[in-house]
Amino acid sequence: MKLTIKPIALLLALCACVSSASAANISYTGEFAYDNEVKLFQFTVDTLSTVGLRTWSYAGGINAAGETIARGGFDPIVALFNSAGQLIGEQDDGGCRTVAADALTRQCWDIDYSIELAPGTYTASLQQYNNYHVSSNLADGFYYQDEQYRNFRNGFVDEMDFKRNGSWAFDLLNVSLPAPADVPEPGSIWLVGAALAGLTAMRRRTAGRSRA
Repeated sequence: MKLTIKPIALLLALCACVSSASAANISYTGEFAYDNEVKLFQFTVDTLSTVGLRTWSYAGGINAAGETIARGGFDPIVALFNSAGQLIGEQDDGGCRTVAADALTRQCWDIDYSIELAPGTYTASLQQYNNYHVSSNLADGFYYQDEQYRNFRNGFVDEMDFKRNGSWAFDLLNVSLPAPADVPEPGSIWLVGAALAGLTAMRRRTAGRSRA
């Protein structure tokens, strides 16, 4: 028996595939210009999900994008805030059970933080230890933000006095990637176009048979 798919059903299925946002892993890399710089990352969650926040540049490793990250970056802190700017979690040491030890310092100071999040918009912050947030409200800022070389050590130096650099690598894991409002992603446009082209072709064939 041949499997028959009705054109309208096919189009609806394709559109449903297009409209649904999918969870993804996002990798970021960069370099701080000075030791107390703060980097913010905003993301969304569409369904109740366990989201991961992971850094790689202190000890090095391979990030979620498959890129090899060199060791030598600063000792990171990662904090997480909800859509109202309220702190909901943070981590400043992942621990040797979950992250690799740096080849020089033998310390396991990268971040490997997981948390279950409800649907919504969130902001993660990345900064060097010990530039903590001033309060549980993101709007209050960070202790040394925008003050160059005013940390408890000068420049990129960890608490063991090992010289580091300003590089960072950060992964957001299992977060949503919705397309901009009313603007389908390129791949989505192709799917819809293919479906419409298929409908047009089938209608032409049907019309041709009816005239014959």
